[in-house]
Amino acid sequence: MNNPIETFFAVWDREAEKTTLMLTSLEGADYNFRPDPGGRSLGELAWHLAEGDAYISFAIARGKFETGVKPPNIQRPLTIAELAPGYQRIHQEARKRLTALTMADLDKEMQFFDGSVQPVSQLLWDMLVLHAVHHRGQLSVLARLAGATIPGMFGPAREQSAQAAKT
Repeated sequence: MNNPIETFFAVWDREAEKTTLMLTSLEGADYNFRPDPGGRSLGELAWHLAEGDAYISFAIARGKFETGVKPPNIQRPLTIAELAPGYQRIHQEARKRLTALTMADLDKEMQFFDGSVQPVSQLLWDMLVLHAVHHRGQLSVLARLAGATIPGMFGPAREQSAQAAKT
């Protein structure tokens, strides 16, 4: 795969599958679990993964980031059971928004929410892939604190290793 756009979509989709697996593993956890009163709840942090896909793809497709402008269908689900299917829907919508990207688009520069100017290629990788991995890591810790059993992402989770050792 030598096409940078195809490579991006392949990695982004693979990470979206892992995110869906993580969100599915939250069933039975308390949506409102919040060990830090100033931080996001488990459900809020989980939905932030969908928000990243939605807001970044929406801005790139429109050619600009605008504070206060929301992508469609971004309302946060209020139950654990709705998070994974909601995330999948948002990811597919985000993916569709970006299917028209060309090689020339990757070099276009955009002013991000924080005022920095970045090429679209960097926004795709940093904000759609790495940002999601970062928050998924936070979510795994929060989920553990809430009593959930999480799946392995880049290797087996301790429960998977323990099960493998028994066989």
